[in-house]
Amino acid sequence: MTSATPTTDHLFGLVVLDMAGTTVADGGLVEQAFSAAAQRLGVRPGSDEHARQLAYVRATMGESKISVFRHLLGAEDQARRANIAFEEAYGELVDGGRVAPVPGAREAVERLTAEGRTVVLTTGFARPTQDAILTALGWQDLVPLTLCPADAGGRGRPFPDMVLAAFLRTGAVDDVRRTVVAGDTSYDMLSGVRSGAGIVAGVLTGAHEKDQLTRHGATHVLGSVAELPDLIARAEA
Repeated sequence: MTSATPTTDHLFGLVVLDMAGTTVADGGLVEQAFSAAAQRLGVRPGSDEHARQLAYVRATMGESKISVFRHLLGAEDQARRANIAFEEAYGELVDGGRVAPVPGAREAVERLTAEGRTVVLTTGFARPTQDAILTALGWQDLVPLTLCPADAGGRGRPFPDMVLAAFLRTGAVDDVRRTVVAGDTSYDMLSGVRSGAGIVAGVLTGAHEKDQLTRHGATHVLGSVAELPDLIARAEA
């Protein structure tokens, strides 16, 4: 969807939401899928190497997964094999019914949409995994645009690319400062700040705690994304 002029009169007309940990509760599936992928590549669970890698995965929650594996493994072919193994393992967990909406997330998205705002869902996963999550939740038509790193030039968070891609591709607002970004990780916060978004909201339903979110630029910290519509309404009052 594109538009030469803004599609809303709201001050904050574009809302860019992270998926896992923010709108989607996955119960730690990222760590489980990582462990499965690492084991397929010969890293024994419980080993020092596994612990080192898992610590990095936790610290970089929200980042594009292929970028994480590039850092951990160095060689591009190994990183790609690890990423494929991770996506396969995560997809199997999703297919097994291991994901659910964060309580109130769908209602929040529907309220924001009903108010005339444009909502975009983003992820650090590859497109097949993102689509599997959307299908599992029945969210294929919930929003007009969903983005993964490959849709925005290949760089995921903490780069601002997906937020800026949402801004450019929707045409929902005429100024990046009229964008709201919400996520559960420090990388979500960094990407929001770097994009110039007017509200960068951290939520406490996922990977990182309040101090990490505020330290990386959160303008607000909420208990969950269910509180976001009221926050936006207050900011516009």
